[in-house]
Amino acid sequence: MATEDKNRATAAAILPLVGGAANVSSVVHCMTRLRLGLHDRSLVQDEALKAVPAVMGVVEDDTYQIVLGPGTVARVTPEFEKLVEEGRAAAPAPAPASATPLTAEELAAQGAEMRAARKAKNATPFKLFLRRIANIFVPLIPALIGCGIIAGLNGLLVNLGWLTSVTPALAAMASGFMALIAVFVGYNTAKEFGGTPILGGAVAAIIVFPGVANIEAFGQKLSPGQGGVLGALGAAVLAVYVEKWCRRWVPEALDVLVTPTLTVLISGLVTIFGLMYVAGEVSTAIGTFADWLLSNGGAGAGLVLGGFFLPLVMLGLHQALIPIHTTLIEQQGYTVLLPILAMAGAGQVGAAIAVFFRLPRNESIRRTIKSALPAGFLGVGEPLIYGVSLPLGRPFITACVGGAFGGAFVGFFNQLGDAVGSTAIGPSGWALFPLLDGNHGLGATIAIYAGGLVVGYLAGFVATYFFGFSKDLLAEFNVSQEPAASTVAATGPATAGAGPGTPAKEPAGV
Repeated sequence: MATEDKNRATAAAILPLVGGAANVSSVVHCMTRLRLGLHDRSLVQDEALKAVPAVMGVVEDDTYQIVLGPGTVARVTPEFEKLVEEGRAAAPAPAPASATPLTAEELAAQGAEMRAARKAKNATPFKLFLRRIANIFVPLIPALIGCGIIAGLNGLLVNLGWLTSVTPALAAMASGFMALIAVFVGYNTAKEFGGTPILGGAVAAIIVFPGVANIEAFGQKLSPGQGGVLGALGAAVLAVYVEKWCRRWVPEALDVLVTPTLTVLISGLVTIFGLMYVAGEVSTAIGTFADWLLSNGGAGAGLVLGGFFLPLVMLGLHQALIPIHTTLIEQQGYTVLLPILAMAGAGQVGAAIAVFFRLPRNESIRRTIKSALPAGFLGVGEPLIYGVSLPLGRPFITACVGGAFGGAFVGFFNQLGDAVGSTAIGPSGWALFPLLDGNHGLGATIAIYAGGLVVGYLAGFVATYFFGFSKDLLAEFNVSQEPAASTVAATGPATAGAGPGTPAKEPAGV
C-alpha cells in the first residue's frame, strides 16, 4: 500500500505541473518515460516539474516526455491516468473562447509558437515514420524482456543438466511469444496506421501459419515465419489501405460483411505470393550484413556504432534500429548490435564521473551526477545526458568517445568469432546482463560484455577528464553555486550546469 501511495503521490505531484487534467490529451509510457500529449505546452511548469523527487528529467518532442525510470514509470502511469479521468469528470464545462482573458490567449499563443518551432525542427516525414515504427514495437518490449530472461535461464539449466523435467516448459514459455510475434506486430501496425487492429493481426497471422509450407511462390516453397516482423509490418500496412478503400466504396449495408472479407483476402494473397518472399529476402540480408559487418569490420565497426549511437538518439534516428534488432532476434535468437550500442551508456557514465572530479566546487552539478549515476549504471542515460554532458558541450563528445572505445572492444571479439548478443531489446548497462547470449557460452559472453563496459567507463572518464574542459569552461563552472542550488536542481536535465549568463542548450530532438 505504501508503494501505491508513493506512485499516486508522484502522479498527483506531476499533474498540476503539466497544466492539470484538462491540458492532457493523451497518456502513454515507454520503458523509462511518461509521454504526454498536451493541448497547451505553455501551461507546463518546467522547473517545478524537474524538482519533483521521482522525476529524473524531461524531454520535449512531439510529446512531452517525463523521465521516471524503468519500473517506476509503469507504476506511476496508471495512477496518473486515474487522476486525469477524475480531474476531467470533476472539471466544470469550459468557458467560451470569447470569455478567455487576454493573458491566457497570450500564453496559448506562446505555446503554439513553441510547438510550431519544435515541429518545424523535428517533425520531418522520415522522423514521423520512425516514430510510428517505434510505436509499433515499443509495446512489445516487456514481452521480449520477460521471454528473453526465461530463455537465458532455460539455456543455463540445459547446459548444467538441471531440472530436465522443467526445461521443456521453460522453452515453451520463452519461444511462444517469438513464434507469434508477427501477429502482434500486425495488430499494432494496423492500430498505428488507423485500421482495424484485429484485421492487421489476422493478415499477419498468415505468415506464421504452418500450412504456408504447402504453397509455392517465385518457384520456391514458402516457410512458416518467412519474412518475419518485416513481412507482418508490410502486410498490416497493406491491410489498412485495403480496408480504408473498402470503407469508401462498399455500401454501409454490406460493410460489416464485405470489408473484412476483402481486406483479409486481398492483403492475404499479396502477402503469400509477394510480401513473404520479398520480406524474407530482406530479413536474410539484414542478418547476413550484421554478421559480415562484425566479422570483417570488428573493432572498427564497433567503434563507429558505439561512438555515434548517442547522436542518433539525440536525433531520434535510433528508432530505425528497432525492427532490425527484432529481425535479428527472430533469426538468430539474439541481436549482436545491442551490446555494442549499449557501450554508449558506459561512455556517458565515465564522462559523468570525470565531470564530478573536474568540478569539485560546483555542488549543484555534483549532486545531479550523484543522483543520476545509479540509473546510468542500469542503462537509463537521460538524466546524465540532459543534466550533465549535453549542457556542458564537450563532455557529451568525450562521452561518445568512451562509447566508441567500448564498442570497439566488443566488436573486436565479434571479429574473433565470439558473438555477444542480447535476447531482447530495451535494457542496457548492467540491466542487460540477464539477457546476454552468444555462441561460446554464457561465461565468455558475460566477460566480454563486462569488459566492454569497463573500457567504456575508463575511456569516457579519461577523455572527459583530460579533454572535456577548456580553461574558460572550467573557470565558468568550477565555482560554488550554492546560492543558486535550488534553481539548478529545479532545472534538472534540460539546463543543469548552465551558469549565470549561459543559455541552456536545447537537445537536438530525441
